[in-house]
Amino acid sequence: MLRQILSKLPRKSSKTDSAESARPESPVTQQISNGSSAGSGKSSNGPKRTSSVVFPASVVAGIEPLVPFKDVPSAEKMNLFVSKVSLCCVTFDFSDSSKNTLEKDVKRQTLLELVDFVAAGSMKFSEPAILAMCRMCAVNLFRVFPPNYRSNSSGIGENDDNDDPMFDPAWPHLQIVYDLLLRFINSTCLDAKVAKKYIDHSFILRLLDLFDTEDPRERECLKAILHRVYGKFMVHRPFIRKSLSNIFYRFVFETEKHNGIAELLEIFGSIISGFAMPLKEEHKIFLWRVLIPLHKPKSVGVYFQQLSYCVVQFIEKEPRLASMVIKGILKYWPITNSQKEVMFLGELEEILEAISMVEFQKVMVPLFWRIGCCINSLHFQNWFCAKHGTEMTISFNTLGLFCEMRQYFRYKVKLCILLGDAWEVEISCSEDLACLSGGQRTVLSSPCMLFQVAERALFLWNNDQIVNLIAHNRPAILPIIFPALEKNAHDHWNQGVLNLTLNVRKMFSEMDDALYLACLDQFREDEERQSVLAEQRKEAWQRLEHAASLKPITRNTAVLVTPLATSIAC
Repeated sequence: MLRQILSKLPRKSSKTDSAESARPESPVTQQISNGSSAGSGKSSNGPKRTSSVVFPASVVAGIEPLVPFKDVPSAEKMNLFVSKVSLCCVTFDFSDSSKNTLEKDVKRQTLLELVDFVAAGSMKFSEPAILAMCRMCAVNLFRVFPPNYRSNSSGIGENDDNDDPMFDPAWPHLQIVYDLLLRFINSTCLDAKVAKKYIDHSFILRLLDLFDTEDPRERECLKAILHRVYGKFMVHRPFIRKSLSNIFYRFVFETEKHNGIAELLEIFGSIISGFAMPLKEEHKIFLWRVLIPLHKPKSVGVYFQQLSYCVVQFIEKEPRLASMVIKGILKYWPITNSQKEVMFLGELEEILEAISMVEFQKVMVPLFWRIGCCINSLHFQNWFCAKHGTEMTISFNTLGLFCEMRQYFRYKVKLCILLGDAWEVEISCSEDLACLSGGQRTVLSSPCMLFQVAERALFLWNNDQIVNLIAHNRPAILPIIFPALEKNAHDHWNQGVLNLTLNVRKMFSEMDDALYLACLDQFREDEERQSVLAEQRKEAWQRLEHAASLKPITRNTAVLVTPLATSIAC
């Protein structure tokens, strides 16, 4: 009796329960948690839970078809819309195609019916309909991706046969949900003032997390949806920009691993085009702290096209930023990665086309010193492939080039031998040989040549705008670039680079013959001075060797060994 009385007394809640109840949650999160707790309360009589690689464990129940919209009066259509949306909150295990086939088909048909209803735009969405729609999208879309065991930090030359992206088996349903969400946000029947309560910061953050998916189709859908959210909900624009910056910060300075950087940059490119003039300080900070450091990661080639577009957009908005951008690019200029050098030279050409004379003069000295180093580069990518059925033989002029291109091919190496100065690799390939160039997958023909660094640098003189800038500042530029041109004209091994060098040298001669001759005389004097210094160093070493050879060898005394004594005949 006493036990029954005590059991009816109210119990004091624990600190943990009070802390959890005090934590703020968005309306959509609260609805999801309430739904899950209600489902767990019926676990004894409810259907069996199943786990999925796509969605977390959820209650799978039988679904009965609902009446179509055309069979109900207009006053009841919004209630029917809420019922149909709630029906689609049930998730299934799509990794097993044999499970719940009937229920999956009913859900698919219901989603398609919802898409048609939203696209028709027949009536304004009520607040319960907006809540139900956001909850359904959250249940179906927001999920944690499985861990990626293919680490991006592994060596480029390592043999990894799992280079294909992982596609979600639930994509046929996910695609319809994404299409429904896009049409819903883009609909004129959606009141942004009401919807912002449910499409809130928490919803947007979960949406941004999905950009790390390996499925490019899903990233394209997310890109369109986020762009519409940014355009419709002006109150969320600063938060979206800040969240994008945080993703970029984490990628550049912490992980260097993210699958959606290209798509996020593409979204930001459209955002930049809408910036008002003059640019806010916030936007300039984003350029310097985010876009410029994005040139640093080794995977920059995947998103370089979108990155370059964003940078050029900023310069077109405010040309005074050009000198700052060029200084940043020179700061992160690659030293050992020739492919990145070629890409950087292409971006510099786009910037120089939009730069003003005043900004150009601020950076022309360090800029053309770097261009001179590129002109003297001996790098050249030249490789030939021959296809015999599914077998291929590729010849590379360097093993390093083979290691660079290895990550872009789907093949298994069968044989790798050195023939003279080239590496010949016999491979088994399941598709046409392809490489990733500028973010696009392109099939390479046979034979094929790729840009070399010196050739791309000399192509800058084919641009009339750049030639005009150089002509007006030739007294400062020609002395910097002249030694590189002369060394190429006498020593470079490639005929194409040699011809381009002679053309550039002729252009300078026609531009200002007196300055050209003065630079030539100065170059010859410097060469003679270097020759004298080299001869003096050689004589000094010979005197040291002679003095050391006359000194008797004792214990614990260093012995100078001449190069002739250490030469080994091969």
